Amino acid sequence: MIKELSARDVVQKMFDGFSAQNVDQILETVTENSVWVYHGTQAIPRAQFEGKAGVQKFFTNIFERTEMLQFQPRQFIVDGNMVVVLGNEHQRVKRSGLELKQEWVQIYTIKDHIISRMEEFAATVVQKE
Repeated sequence: MIKELSARDVVQKMFDGFSAQNVDQILETVTENSVWVYHGTQAIPRAQFEGKAGVQKFFTNIFERTEMLQFQPRQFIVDGNMVVVLGNEHQRVKRSGLELKQEWVQIYTIKDHIISRMEEFAATVVQKE
């Protein structure tokens, strides 16, 4: 467990793992029964991932299928065990070359100093370049 980290710091550690494409570091920040819900966009379907294996699949899919051109958490709002992050990203789909730009809101629930739930709401713009 990551007892020494605040709720915001736990989410930041997960983002640091994401930026480094370090799935092991990401998995250190989630509970065994963590639930991750991506509510879907115009271009990306809704999906839900459960447990550490599900979270691992969530990130492995991203890393295998896309090239992250920019990932920017812009604002953190912390209320007790909940961390809301507003941000954006720009990625390229490896297979098609399509570029996706997203504005998103991610809501993290922290339990015992690790992430027990994440929900993401996003809007995507698809660009052909």
